[in-house]
Amino acid sequence: MDLNRRHLLGASAVGAAGALSLSPATARAEPLASLGRDATHYGVRPGSPDDQSRALQRAIDEAARAQVPLALPPGVYRTGLLKLQTGTQLFGVRGATKLVFAGGASLLLGEGTGHVGLTGITLDGADIPLPARRGLIHIVGGHDVRINECEISNSGGAGIWIEQVSGEISGNAFARIASTAVVSFDALGLIVSRNTISGTNDNGIEILRYQIGDDGTLVTDNRIEDIKAGPGGSGQYGNAINAYRAGNVIVRGNRIRNCDYSAVRGNSASNIQISGNSITDVREVALYSEFAFEGAVIANNTVDGAAFGVSVCNFNEGGRIAVVQGNIIRNLLPKRPIGTAPDDDAGIGIYVEADASVTGNLIENAPAFGIVAGWGQYLRDVTITGNVIRKAAAGIGVSVMSGAGTALVNNNIIADAKHGAIVGLDHTRILTSDLTGQDAQHYAQLLIGSNAVR
Repeated sequence: MDLNRRHLLGASAVGAAGALSLSPATARAEPLASLGRDATHYGVRPGSPDDQSRALQRAIDEAARAQVPLALPPGVYRTGLLKLQTGTQLFGVRGATKLVFAGGASLLLGEGTGHVGLTGITLDGADIPLPARRGLIHIVGGHDVRINECEISNSGGAGIWIEQVSGEISGNAFARIASTAVVSFDALGLIVSRNTISGTNDNGIEILRYQIGDDGTLVTDNRIEDIKAGPGGSGQYGNAINAYRAGNVIVRGNRIRNCDYSAVRGNSASNIQISGNSITDVREVALYSEFAFEGAVIANNTVDGAAFGVSVCNFNEGGRIAVVQGNIIRNLLPKRPIGTAPDDDAGIGIYVEADASVTGNLIENAPAFGIVAGWGQYLRDVTITGNVIRKAAAGIGVSVMSGAGTALVNNNIIADAKHGAIVGLDHTRILTSDLTGQDAQHYAQLLIGSNAVR
């Protein structure tokens, strides 16, 4: 058999990958030297009450220089700021290797560093306050950064703060974070996936840009719960997932529960896709696309318990083009949380304004309206077809104010709407009797077809 150098290198790579996937008990039994350089060879002492920053930094630098992984054996390591180098690969034993923060601007810092990997490490921020706009892990400028299977807790700022980074943040657990679990600015190709986030004070995940532009981050299959709006405000905080100025973001398959404000909030985020998310117990708009955006797809989500199911709004700011399809929205609340404007509406299943298709949704138990189209004059080219609305104060409300544009309402089923199946609105005030009768002829911009009403 030809055992050339290429075969040997391939076998070594497979062996290393297999070792990294071992259970903690098996990993403890494996010699760490077989997985990479052992940090204890550089004078690092797990379990020592002394600060290990100097020895850990030396180990990180030497391993990166040699382009080999650095293994941190089980134990607790007290440390201040550690600087990551290009090629740094740190790995530990999940649940057994813990870095405890002793103070500084961050615990792990990368600046212009590529091919960084962190795997299987617990990072405990010890509730030490961080400077503003800092994370326990803080990376500015980096290609192919991968943070996987880590635990991040008790951070006095953000959990992870990254800027101009590509890579992946996946399979991590975040708990007791003073601000936001994951903050990304100006991503270069990022995946945020399969993380568990619980108990943050600002937001769960923030995908942001300094200027409106393409971002393309994928936020998928995360579990996010218990998100507080600690600093207050009227919606800036208390959201599970927040996309701001970031175009082409995909938010898919997340389980979201117990948020002070929104489950997913897209602000000036064009071509956002929000699909297949399971949402319960959020206290403002569950799914939001607002301000200066063009293009939003909000499809196949379930919302059970929110002040507002879906809102696609701010045509006055250029917000337009949306498909709202196949969502189940029920058990809506009659009021928004304290901090929003006192006259803000609530108890509405779906709200749209411009260039929008609302099809195939099911809405049940809406204290105000099942669906609303338009806000005063801000209504243009909306179709509302094939929806089922049950137990709403009013089924479908459409603006009939001067200057409002065209709306088509057809082939919907509306049941138990005590204030009318389809009504004309002045903002949220009902102006007309039920328009499923002859009154619809008074409004040339409304096309009301065959709807089943009972």
